[in-house]
Amino acid sequence: MEENRLTEGNIAAALFRFAAPFLIANVLQSLYGAADLFVVGKYGTAASVAAVSTGTQVTQIITSLATGLTLGGTILVGQYMGGRDYKRVKEMIGTTFTVFAAAALVLTVLLLAFKEPLLTLLDTPAQSFALTDTYVTICGLGTIFICGYNAISAVLRGYGDSARPMLFVGLACALNIALDILFVKYLAMDVAGTALATVLSQAFSMAVSAVYLKRSHFIFDFRLKSFRPVGALARELAGVGIPISFQEMLIRISFLYLTAVMNRCGVYAAAVVGIGSKYDVFAMLTATSMANALAAFTAQNMGAGRQDRARASLWYGLGFALSVSLLFWGFAQWRPDLMIRVFSADPDVIAAGVPFFRSCSYDYVLVTIVFCLNGYLNGRQKTVWTMMSSAAGALALRIPLVYVFGRYFADDLGMLGSIAPAVSGIMACYTLLYVWHEGRRAAAGR
Repeated sequence: MEENRLTEGNIAAALFRFAAPFLIANVLQSLYGAADLFVVGKYGTAASVAAVSTGTQVTQIITSLATGLTLGGTILVGQYMGGRDYKRVKEMIGTTFTVFAAAALVLTVLLLAFKEPLLTLLDTPAQSFALTDTYVTICGLGTIFICGYNAISAVLRGYGDSARPMLFVGLACALNIALDILFVKYLAMDVAGTALATVLSQAFSMAVSAVYLKRSHFIFDFRLKSFRPVGALARELAGVGIPISFQEMLIRISFLYLTAVMNRCGVYAAAVVGIGSKYDVFAMLTATSMANALAAFTAQNMGAGRQDRARASLWYGLGFALSVSLLFWGFAQWRPDLMIRVFSADPDVIAAGVPFFRSCSYDYVLVTIVFCLNGYLNGRQKTVWTMMSSAAGALALRIPLVYVFGRYFADDLGMLGSIAPAVSGIMACYTLLYVWHEGRRAAAGR
């Protein structure tokens, strides 16, 4: 397998070639949750939709933690690739795989041990509590496959290959949709069927990707002795990845709190938040894809001593991501009812969702700025700063605002939907100031 160097050639062309498979892979991966919700909404009840909505919010905590370590692995593999230190690349890959296996075991135990208290804390509606518990349990048992796939994707992207992760997730997505229809429509397994379809498709994708890489002369040989963590590299991975995981977890917790507040408003409000979260993912796909691409692109160029190239890539990536997010914002302002109707034709759900969609869609644009800036900073290993930034956004801004708005504007879903864009706008301002300050320091040679 040939390496893909991101330190050479036209910056915009190299970045977009690398980012395009990221975007396609994220679109396909988002179809997991969308397919689950769509099939359950078509063949289940409002309680089933609420169960998948709330359950997805819980399982995304695990995904967020894995994502942090994933990006840490991508950044470090990319850094060593940029410096052409191939011995370190191999050791970093072996360390990443081993750490992910240990993390999967710990996360599985924690999720299964605390799922019921967490669902209670979220004020999960009584009508959907048992269904939500079932969804979380089955998905929790598949944590090893989530971590395994993410580990393989991490090292490939750090290596400079974003195309193969796209193919692997495409395989998983196609299988997931087929199994959703089989389990829910024909076997009447309802929520349990959607969860089982997700787990089985991820397991199959992980197995296929590992076998493919082993047979394609990848830099890592997949021999048992190679799955050995190097202490210094494990600490380096933890130093870069844990802050990213922590910031992702804090963001997820703050949105879980919003879910809890919405759940108190009843099953229709809970369904609106679940549907809204699916569109959030799709609307922000370009931003998240570009942020991850910028992290790997920046890491390789920093490793090669090309700081000017890394910085230029930020502005190319940000401009492209903003142009796409504005299109989603415009449609959400124009016909939010059509967006909701894709997942639920219930008139009460649509009526509750329209004001929520119109206000929360401003976040599509503002959070794009935050994501791209953080992707660039993560690639420069400024992960402690991005963690502190996210902690401030979640703990000092989002959670207090949810509390106040939930107490005084509980019946106004439009007001509740305005929380996310307000927080993202503030975060975008101080992150831009930090990037500007860092740029001045670099220019001054300090």
